Amino acid sequence: MTDTLLGLALVEEATKKSGLIWVRGDAPAARALWHVWHDGAAHVVGDGPGEQPLPGLVAGATAQVTVRSKDKGGRIVAWTAAVTELAPGTEEWDAAVAELKGKRLNATDGEAMPDRWARECRVLRLTPQDSTTEFPDGSLAAVPQPSEATTRRPAPAALPRLLLKRRKR
Repeated sequence: MTDTLLGLALVEEATKKSGLIWVRGDAPAARALWHVWHDGAAHVVGDGPGEQPLPGLVAGATAQVTVRSKDKGGRIVAWTAAVTELAPGTEEWDAAVAELKGKRLNATDGEAMPDRWARECRVLRLTPQDSTTEFPDGSLAAVPQPSEATTRRPAPAALPRLLLKRRKR
């Protein structure tokens, strides 16, 4: 019982302090999501125009959440979450959206944002079920997706001299 309470306290404290959580639902790879901690759970908003995608997060399913340290970026705790979609207009939705609205950066619609979220987005509650501070050995990094993008070629040898001439003028 004590281990469970300590685990939930660690989940809450680490998740509150972290700006991002890594969440993996039914999708093959985890995704970084901004969130707020409210009323014993992490809340995320997305799947609408201009908002973060929430691939693989389905109401009634579970998701794996990994919380990183805000200072060092390393993993602190991982937890299993029950995913619940909040219905617009309910007290629970209103309370979660009030918290989310305060943390949303670079919103284009300001005060109209909650109305847009109600029409076009999903607000999900990720409630902790269990947690662990033990992690597998090695990296959990995903293999990069194939892309036509290339790295930049080395700078020409004469470029530093050309740049220095411009400064002297």
